[in-house]
Amino acid sequence: MVVCDGLRGLPEAIGTVWPQAVTQTCVVHLIRNSFQYAARQHWDKIAKAVKPVYTAPTEAVAMERFLEFSEDWGGKYPAIVRLWENAWSEFVPFLSFDTEIWRVICSTNAIESVNARIRRAVKARGHFPNEQAALKCVYVAIMSLDPTGAGRKRWTSRWKVALNAFEIAFDGRLSVGRK
Repeated sequence: MVVCDGLRGLPEAIGTVWPQAVTQTCVVHLIRNSFQYAARQHWDKIAKAVKPVYTAPTEAVAMERFLEFSEDWGGKYPAIVRLWENAWSEFVPFLSFDTEIWRVICSTNAIESVNARIRRAVKARGHFPNEQAALKCVYVAIMSLDPTGAGRKRWTSRWKVALNAFEIAFDGRLSVGRK
């Protein structure tokens, strides 16, 4: 399972390297990209109108909601409709999974947050005399996200339900703790 932010060619590259991988477009990025084509005064209305699409229980229901969205907003903002149509095949995979998996895969925000922290730490340091120094800087940045370890315990317990759902959905391809 791979969640992408809409970078062109990335889903195809992932499919070439890992043929069994399921590629999912980040829903948050898709919504943000929709706002590029809309006037600021309509952002809230568009966000409210598109919510039934990405919260639909099945792909068929999502398509119905998208057609309703298209009727309401397609005349004013046809580029938004085309954006969603072009991204549809990478948008819908998560709809076939349990809701426990949805919470984990619908957005890349968590990994982007970690990446931003790492970038900030590397930028503050400037240069590194060797690879070991760079790795240490990245390690310290990651460990500073949760210095006491309390968050790690909460994170682990929140992931247990999702890990169970992943194990069932991917039929043994997930190897947690096994070699």
